[in-house]
Amino acid sequence: MKKYLRISYCIIICLTVGFFSGKITQSSITTWYPTLVKPVFNPPNWIFAPVWTMLYIFMGIAAGLIWNEIENKQKEVKVALQYFILQLGLNALWSYLFFSLHNLLLASIEIILLLLVMLECYKLFKPINATAAKLFIPYIAWVSFATLLSFSIYYLNNF
Repeated sequence: MKKYLRISYCIIICLTVGFFSGKITQSSITTWYPTLVKPVFNPPNWIFAPVWTMLYIFMGIAAGLIWNEIENKQKEVKVALQYFILQLGLNALWSYLFFSLHNLLLASIEIILLLLVMLECYKLFKPINATAAKLFIPYIAWVSFATLLSFSIYYLNNF
């Protein structure tokens, strides 16, 4: 039962971060964001909430699976979870930089840091729990796409 509680706790934390990130973006989605020039591959706004919800759930499951290995690989788990917390914070920071501060350049630079920390997190997760690492792959793919999107929006609106 303890293992399921850890996973549930991690899912709740991730969804809470997602909820507050959504709150940060909410007002800009209807006011500022529509005024930006966006690339042709920009997805419709309605797609973001379900995709991010799924990704936050996957992240939470992954973190919970890693946490469940604490008895076997204490040092490795602690380091992996520190990177996980860092990437979760960077994830929330991007929303603030982009949608609250409207700083397209800083958000575009920050998302590269986020992606690098996510990749390190994946690398740390893999030897601890292969399933947890696999759950990070859709997140890495989406943030890679978001990185391209972020830089494209910056470029289209500043040059």
